[in-house]
Amino acid sequence: MIRKFATIEQASRVAVKHIISLAQEAVLDKGFCTIVMSGGSTPQLTYTLLGEPAYAGQMPWQQSHFFWGDERWVAFTHQDSNYAMIQKAFLSKIHVPLQNIHQIPTGNSSPEAGAKIYETHLRDFFQANPLAEMKNIEEEITVPSFDLALLGMGTDGHTASLFPGSDILEEKKKWVAAVPEGLGSPPVARITLTLPVLNLARNILFLIAGSRKREILDTILTRPEEAKELYPAARIKPSGNLVWLVAEKS
Repeated sequence: MIRKFATIEQASRVAVKHIISLAQEAVLDKGFCTIVMSGGSTPQLTYTLLGEPAYAGQMPWQQSHFFWGDERWVAFTHQDSNYAMIQKAFLSKIHVPLQNIHQIPTGNSSPEAGAKIYETHLRDFFQANPLAEMKNIEEEITVPSFDLALLGMGTDGHTASLFPGSDILEEKKKWVAAVPEGLGSPPVARITLTLPVLNLARNILFLIAGSRKREILDTILTRPEEAKELYPAARIKPSGNLVWLVAEKS
């Protein structure tokens, strides 16, 4: 489904309502919900709104678990940290149990070590909560099935830290992978969830803004096979629901 808006504020308010609705539904269904957070500048207003009293009072915070789709290899307090941005935007303003915040570690010896630690953490969490896990029959592996994954898209068509031409796009078994430096902005090393994990989310919500990104989305929708070779975002084909919220202006 695609919904278009004149401004990022309009799209962000719809995104917040979507998040709250899916979280409430998941909690009613199985007692908890799992949400993958996106970094970058586009979702910042969504997170800020989510922390405001008018919306925050509707969110089942105690039963909500927050994960990260990707992280830059910087300290948690660094201005380029996705965790720091999300923490400042709303996590610091509401009461979420600390054990419900599952950030990607960046204080280890290397991005590869951090990726292994995060994958182990995810496996421990989802094995302890079997209602959150699904079998990918095609690949014959078990991967987590998040209730909602929030994603953005760069002007090069990347999503999470899955960049054009990256070998990680072909990863079939790892849940989490290290991304070498030199890709993206800033060009630091990163850690990212992989496509098998993202594609088994029950719901995926893309939030994008600006003309260049709309052009890429048009290619994804009208020429999907061509787009798949050009843009990692085109490889997001979830087993569940996919919603694009598209703002004319950022």
